[in-house]
Amino acid sequence: MAKINYIQIIRKCNQNCLFCSNPENFKEMTVAIFKKQLDDLIERGTREIIITGGEPTLHPQLFSLIKYTLSKGLACRIITNGQKLSDKKYLSDLVKTGLKHLHLSFYSYKPKIQNYLSQNPKSYLNIIKALKNLADYNIEVNINCVISKYNAQYLDRYIIFILRNFPYIKHFVFNNLDPFMNRASENIQVIPKLSDFKASLNKALKILKLAGRTFRVERVPLCYMLDFAEYSTETRKRVKDEGRIIIFLDKRKQMLQNSDQFKYPQVPICNSCSLKDICAGLYAADKYYDASELKPQTIDPQIIISKILKS
Repeated sequence: MAKINYIQIIRKCNQNCLFCSNPENFKEMTVAIFKKQLDDLIERGTREIIITGGEPTLHPQLFSLIKYTLSKGLACRIITNGQKLSDKKYLSDLVKTGLKHLHLSFYSYKPKIQNYLSQNPKSYLNIIKALKNLADYNIEVNINCVISKYNAQYLDRYIIFILRNFPYIKHFVFNNLDPFMNRASENIQVIPKLSDFKASLNKALKILKLAGRTFRVERVPLCYMLDFAEYSTETRKRVKDEGRIIIFLDKRKQMLQNSDQFKYPQVPICNSCSLKDICAGLYAADKYYDASELKPQTIDPQIIISKILKS
């Protein structure tokens, strides 16, 4: 069983991101239900909880939920868009709960793009304020970036911007856009081609590695990140036989993803690739992403597996 699992506590948000994978349904988890869900996860071997939304900072009892999680001996982190962290008083109170780790979702170093993708005209300004505020606290800050058509060609410049201005940030996660069952299917203009981001993503990862930062990449087939294949989230989970539990505030309710589920339906071109058994393949192939962009490889998969097992 996975040691790190996820709980959605609210499905409200103060942004309206064009590619949101968990759009608002205005549901909110009660403290009692949260405690029950958490206690159940502890019995199943959970050691860390990631609190998500929606936007978790909108939950009126977030501080209590964090304190309860920590009181149970679990590590705890949240995934946030950072809007409320621009308020120094709120951030100070959040840190006082004992929270030591958060992920901040930030899509572009260009204000117009960040504000457009989030559909919030103050998003960029608030994130920059939040990042400046966070520098004053002993809290681990990871950056989550969804790859879209609008930032795909600038990922390396985005990384340079963050490293120059916020050097305390040590870990980054790039998520290729998930177009299913969310707003992206209604805003297909945001969906990138694989070729849109291949060069800039690899430059960005090279910069991060040289700078001594850590990183992960999700929903990108290995043929588009060969120099950094050991950093693929799905490949790592498949090789290490890791899974996770996600508790949703919608009809999915509770989802157990074992390592075999970190693989998307493969297309015929994948059959001739030497990495087919460790690569997740192409998410939404031939529906939102063009499978003809895939490039079968001949590299020995054991090279990648060895790097993952040593890390």
